[in-house]
Amino acid sequence: MRHYRVPSGILGDFVELLWLFDGYLPSHARERMLPTATAELVIDLHDGITASHAATVSGPHSEHWVLETATAASVIGVHFRTGGAFPFFGSPANELHNVRISLEALWGMKARVLVEEVLAAPTPDAKFDVLERVLLATARTVSRHRAVAVALRELSDVTSGRNVTEVTGALGMSQRRFLERFRSEVGMAPKLFARVQRFQAVVETVHTLREVNWTDIASACGYFDQAHFIHDFRGFSGFTPSAYLALRNEHRNHVPLPE
Repeated sequence: MRHYRVPSGILGDFVELLWLFDGYLPSHARERMLPTATAELVIDLHDGITASHAATVSGPHSEHWVLETATAASVIGVHFRTGGAFPFFGSPANELHNVRISLEALWGMKARVLVEEVLAAPTPDAKFDVLERVLLATARTVSRHRAVAVALRELSDVTSGRNVTEVTGALGMSQRRFLERFRSEVGMAPKLFARVQRFQAVVETVHTLREVNWTDIASACGYFDQAHFIHDFRGFSGFTPSAYLALRNEHRNHVPLPE
């Protein structure tokens, strides 16, 4: 069973989706998680798990990693918008780059209180209410730096043809100061962020296509040539483009791994 909520108001500026999967058990034992520039908070809802191990934060990634899926999962989570996690975890987002860490390591006892309240809430909506309330109470800011917001928008538009130098040069602040601010809010440097976004644009484009013209898609997503595209695709996913197509399923960033 699956439940979702799209937050509104201030929280909606930073959180894209609250979700709950109850009894999720795919037919495969492992999934390769493709890198995204977003962060995720996941809480295990199984009885018996200790509060200190129940909640995990996955930071923005530029590397793929493996998720074990051999046993049924009952989990609730927060999917943050790109650059949306930095107000909530008390440290610069770049410290969470390619990191998966217990929430308790970031929040201390507040993490245990959150887990206990979520577990005690009787319905999915009540659990979502707990998450929203605690996140709002924890946020150390409710706004992004203007230059970071502009750069996120520009660099996420892979069809614009604008490179990182062009985007950052028009922001009206020193390169060093901008890079520090971007990394602290988004979790990675602008050039790496742009590469991850370009890779994700390809994955999103081909996800539901039956027939794929890789040359056209690579060009539309901002790659200069096929060699550049294939190098990045393999580097980020660990698959060739054709291998990804053969293995993809309904969740485009969760790729089943053969036994």
